[in-house]
Amino acid sequence: MSDAFVVNNLPDRTITYQEREYLFFSGTAYLGLPQHPAFQQLFVESVGRYGTVFGSSRNGNLQLGIYEEAEAKLAQFVGAEKVLTLSSGMMAGQAVVNVLRLQKTELIYGPCAHPAIWDGPATALPSMSFADWAAQLPAQVQTMPAGPLAILLNSIEAVRSEYYTFEWVNALPDDRAITLVIDDSHGLGVLNNGRGIWPQVPKKPNVNLIVTASTAKAMGLPGGAIIGRTETLAAIRKTAFFGACSPIPPAYLDAYLRADALYADRRDKLQQNLLLAEKLLIPTGLFTHAKGYPVFFTEQDDLYPFLLERGIFIYSFAYPTATDRANSRIVISAFHEFADIQKLAEAIYAYSF
Repeated sequence: MSDAFVVNNLPDRTITYQEREYLFFSGTAYLGLPQHPAFQQLFVESVGRYGTVFGSSRNGNLQLGIYEEAEAKLAQFVGAEKVLTLSSGMMAGQAVVNVLRLQKTELIYGPCAHPAIWDGPATALPSMSFADWAAQLPAQVQTMPAGPLAILLNSIEAVRSEYYTFEWVNALPDDRAITLVIDDSHGLGVLNNGRGIWPQVPKKPNVNLIVTASTAKAMGLPGGAIIGRTETLAAIRKTAFFGACSPIPPAYLDAYLRADALYADRRDKLQQNLLLAEKLLIPTGLFTHAKGYPVFFTEQDDLYPFLLERGIFIYSFAYPTATDRANSRIVISAFHEFADIQKLAEAIYAYSF
């Protein structure tokens, strides 16, 4: 369906469009933090201290300590040496790609790699399955010319709700330096009890792991992050690209520092909602779903108008470009109530049976 709903308030459990209320099962606010009154109150308090934006370079001669403090906390939580924040996940990815480009790095892309880590506005991606791509990857690496080499991919197939495995990292050649860049925008805050993909990827001495992510999804913070080794992130920080970037507004990081209990509570609530959704939706046979992940993908695109008629709004539009097929998926969030999921299931049963 090409016509977009235009509303004038932040979607929550529901949206109101043309005086009708719809249950909302879309978006990427997996933990429901932007809509949570306690999280909003933390941010309001932080704005009183830091204002709405810090209009300066992170490399300027006046710096705010909140950045280093929040980055150190996130690094410790994830289990990495260092984190560097930026104004968006797209900027985080492009800051890394910019360095790879400067180093004249040969790039190998995984299937469906996010545009944030593309080297240019259009990038040819493998059309094979992820499993087939990973199986042939060690041999492909052996055929690459000598010099800097990077492998770039997503942490999860978030559109179709499929987990990726990373055992193939152990099979990569040991005799050359490899940079492994993983976009974890849909995993940070959700995968591995919120820690994202970092702890799941095997570590090899010759493989420099860099994880990029949007923090505007599960984390509820309008920004991005680069996760990696201290020396790698120090080199990125020295680039003109990073120095010219506006930083994430510091008030959000101040709120993040004080939101531990909220993050833990929302992760628990999301898992409770997912247990119910999996119990009710999976038996229909309509969905591809990675167990424990808040996305249910369906090939049945006409489910969208069917649910819409019954007051339920789900994700269904062409992505990442307007020429791509519209993909239809149901997104479960921590802001949902059990009754919402029950009503969704009843409507899907009416469609299925």
